[in-house]
Amino acid sequence: MKKLRILLTGLTILVTTLQTQAQTKENNGVQYTSNDSIKVEALLSKAAKQTKAVKQTKAVNWMLFFARQLRGIPYMAKTLEANNEEKLIVNLRQLDCTTYVENVLALTLCMNDGKTSFHDYCQRLRLIRYKQGEVGYPTRLHYFTQWIEDNTLMGFVKEKQTPNPPFTAIQTLNINFMTTHTSLYPMFNGHPEWVKQMAKEEQALNGKQYRYIPKEQIKNNLLFRSNIHDGDIIAITTTHKGLDTSHIGIAVWHPDGLHLLNASQIRKKVVEEPMTLYTYMQKHPSQVGIRIIGVCQNSCQHKD
Repeated sequence: MKKLRILLTGLTILVTTLQTQAQTKENNGVQYTSNDSIKVEALLSKAAKQTKAVKQTKAVNWMLFFARQLRGIPYMAKTLEANNEEKLIVNLRQLDCTTYVENVLALTLCMNDGKTSFHDYCQRLRLIRYKQGEVGYPTRLHYFTQWIEDNTLMGFVKEKQTPNPPFTAIQTLNINFMTTHTSLYPMFNGHPEWVKQMAKEEQALNGKQYRYIPKEQIKNNLLFRSNIHDGDIIAITTTHKGLDTSHIGIAVWHPDGLHLLNASQIRKKVVEEPMTLYTYMQKHPSQVGIRIIGVCQNSCQHKD
């Protein structure tokens, strides 16, 4: 009986995978399914109705709005590693911590700019995910510090590093994880030139310094609430050799303190973490502190 259940489970997974592959579309280098495009436009339509439901003087926090709309979506690592050739992948059926934040930001930028089409969303996702919007494996913003820098240049975000306190610690970057663990990145196979290009990107980051908040100092007080806002992006710094950050999510305040909206590998889905971020981080010894990235709340100028 147990073997039969395992066989049926395997068949279900196989059928689901084949159905997804059959539904996958590609248009102008964008890979997606009908369900993805329908979901994007449904979310933007729902948000547009939300603006009519609130008073004009009350701004909607779109980062928090969309972050909560995506709760419950299954966690899946490496959702962008599905092809031999890099494409702009839209996948709102499965998310990892980075694609979760990217999708929330893309939806937010659409609403900031009054755009509600799937095409508008794809344009913004491309600009968010790739260096200056150029789609390619070496130009994908693999390290989150790269991501912050490029999205700052695009006018989408801005990292907070003052005041001190709470930004009392300094992170000095020593990045080399991708080029020293090439076997973990199948897209490098057959492309030694990409490894060399990535090495240059890593070298450009090395030695840079960023202020962050040590995890032991995270508090529920006016100082923190005035400097970390609902919808800010939280990047968790790490002791893992060769990396700058190990996890990202979206800030949300509860009465008991700061919490994290994130695509959780542990909980296997997108959740609004029930424990405070302080408590969460104490359970992860390799997590050192948090960098805070604010999101543009006004209309931004994009390079299409």
